[in-house]
Amino acid sequence: MNQRLNKLQAWMKENDIEVSFVTSSENVFYLSGYYTDPHERLLALAVFQEEEPFLVCPGMEVHDAKRSGWEHEIIGYSDIENPWELILNSINKRMGRVSKVAIEKEHMNVERYEQLLRLFPNSTFVSVEEKLRLLRMVKDASELKIIEEACALADYAVEFGVNEIKEGKTELDILNALEFALKQKGVTEMSFSTMVLTGANAASPHGNPGNTKVQKGDLVLFDLGVVVDRYCSDITRTVAYGDINDKQKEIYDTVLKAQLAAIEASKPGVSAADVDLTARRIIVEAGYGEYFPHRLGHGLGISVHEYPSLTETNQLIIEEGMVYTIEPGIYVPDVAGVRIEDDVFITADGAKILTKFPKELQIIK
Repeated sequence: MNQRLNKLQAWMKENDIEVSFVTSSENVFYLSGYYTDPHERLLALAVFQEEEPFLVCPGMEVHDAKRSGWEHEIIGYSDIENPWELILNSINKRMGRVSKVAIEKEHMNVERYEQLLRLFPNSTFVSVEEKLRLLRMVKDASELKIIEEACALADYAVEFGVNEIKEGKTELDILNALEFALKQKGVTEMSFSTMVLTGANAASPHGNPGNTKVQKGDLVLFDLGVVVDRYCSDITRTVAYGDINDKQKEIYDTVLKAQLAAIEASKPGVSAADVDLTARRIIVEAGYGEYFPHRLGHGLGISVHEYPSLTETNQLIIEEGMVYTIEPGIYVPDVAGVRIEDDVFITADGAKILTKFPKELQIIK
């Protein structure tokens, strides 16, 4: 954890930033090791170039923050206290005039920004988001180990869900069964709302599971992820329930070909755009370009959607240590919806696939 703070502090020195005021739960966790969802209450981590950092959290959570391993000052406040006065006092103890403050501009709301303006009326405010995205983008060995565990549980969930497919069962029947099976393994949180979509519903990239029953000839799409020690996994598999028609199979084969090609293209030194276009060209050449409406993938870690975004315009160079998803899809209304998604870790030699559930078309009888 100290290495992460040290990297942020080095960046602050290079850019003459006296204070970084970090407020999102994910970034506070990344830098401190303490995670909480404070709801409407203030959570913050103040980092300085040389002085001791401090954590701000609701007073009822101070014990939990200490138990997480945070060894520096903790400012706990009650629901009737003004935390901004306590923050100003702690900063004034550490330094005099503050001329430049780094904040999470995309996360901080206007009310809290105005509070900081009152504390530091003569300061310039800059963004810390880009630096934190770049730090979080490259995973260390301990992070990878946790993500691999989360991926193994996602594989298990898909396998369990596929085995639950039977005529007459609804999307919610299958979804509830697989999530209950995960709870029996100790899983307490999913990365996002689980999707089990059948037939025409699978042609909606962000469809909502409901009481639609699976029928023979349907493609059934599973999209889910599991949280382990605050790190996420994300997998999508599409299987056939009974025999499917030639058009549906053509769509499936096209998506699989595109996905495998993008995995092969994922290696240090290539751009995110190159990886996206590798898959996109295959889908376009097959005549389904208009039915692939989203990016190829996204970074994965503490948040299920992290930096970078794998799009055809992102020239970011892929680096060793990155973890991201590769998830091409084709969604033709009233015909088929197919998405195949893996989580990959970038090594010196290319992409290591972390999600292992088979991708060859499975026909469930």
